[in-house]
Amino acid sequence: MEKIEHIGIAVKDLEASNKLFASLLGTSHYKIEEVASEGVKTSFFKTGPNKIELLEATNSDSPIAKFIQKKGEGIHHIAFLVKDIYAEISRLKSEGFVVLNESPKNGADNKLVVFLHPKTTNGVLIELCQEIQ
Repeated sequence: MEKIEHIGIAVKDLEASNKLFASLLGTSHYKIEEVASEGVKTSFFKTGPNKIELLEATNSDSPIAKFIQKKGEGIHHIAFLVKDIYAEISRLKSEGFVVLNESPKNGADNKLVVFLHPKTTNGVLIELCQEIQ
């Protein structure tokens, strides 16, 4: 793994949260993107070398809607950038980690993504992401 790519934060209201984080970070979001397959609308902020992804559910069946119903707003996942997502999936499975989606799927910000089950990562949802070439 190369670095933490971003921290994902589940929010109820993307517009209100964009204003809050713009005030907090002293900068505006640089991108809003919808990932229809995941039922989510995302907004990205950059602060130094770090990125924050705000996630708002676009339907009541989305993973973000279910997360907020169960736990409320807050940190949803930590994403790590990898060079070869397929090699990392294989390596992590051999180490006993449970992969939630066996095949990487298209995610926000021009990335292929896969998630690791929180039961195998001390309760933290981990996302692996690789830049789409």
